[in-house]
Amino acid sequence: MAKKIFITGTGTDVGKTFVTGLIVKKLKENGIKAAYYKAAMSGNVRAGEDVLLPGNEWMKAGTLLPGDALHVQTVSGIEQPVGQMCPYVYEKAVSPHLASRIEGGPVVLEEVVRGFEAVCSRYDFVTMEGSGGILCPLCFDERELWLEDVVREMGLSSLIVADAGLGTINSVVLTVEYMRAKCLPVKGIIFNRFHPGNRMEEDNLRMCEYRTKLPVLASVEEGCIDLPMEIAKLTALYE
Repeated sequence: MAKKIFITGTGTDVGKTFVTGLIVKKLKENGIKAAYYKAAMSGNVRAGEDVLLPGNEWMKAGTLLPGDALHVQTVSGIEQPVGQMCPYVYEKAVSPHLASRIEGGPVVLEEVVRGFEAVCSRYDFVTMEGSGGILCPLCFDERELWLEDVVREMGLSSLIVADAGLGTINSVVLTVEYMRAKCLPVKGIIFNRFHPGNRMEEDNLRMCEYRTKLPVLASVEEGCIDLPMEIAKLTALYE
């Protein structure tokens, strides 16, 4: 069975997918059979024509293209078909619970777990990315399901991705404290959009470490093409 980790964020648009792509790329470049998984993706676009994806996988015109999965696949160079990466893909750029209310196809926990276990049976290291922050609702009308329920069901430890800029101390500490209160293990923090020499951002790093007692594992600069972390330290985070 594969070794696994979960990537959550302090909120939307902090760069979880960008950082996840770099993580998977690092694994792949070091000869590791790596894979990606996400329970639900919102805000996707439809293919205007038949599209040949990496790995000789065809997607027909009109099919929703899973944007986050395609980004990770393209950046990392993994050969895993995108069809294995996410069981629930929505067009509306809203929370999955609302997207499924509008479009149909609500998220079912058992289906998410089934897909994840199938990926874990085929690959050695699996990186699962969350939707939004840890309090993202995946389903609400048919059955109440939150992202934290998925993490707990799969027994995953997490890394938290945060924007390095203003306000991150509050959002990082609140996310960590909430996850600890819910008995969801957190291994560390990755800052995204970090600017070396920026006094505020460097202080944010120190303050987040002080208040959470967690390490900032990497500080990723804008446009970075390689995760600034040693491969041994990265693989040691997976369980």
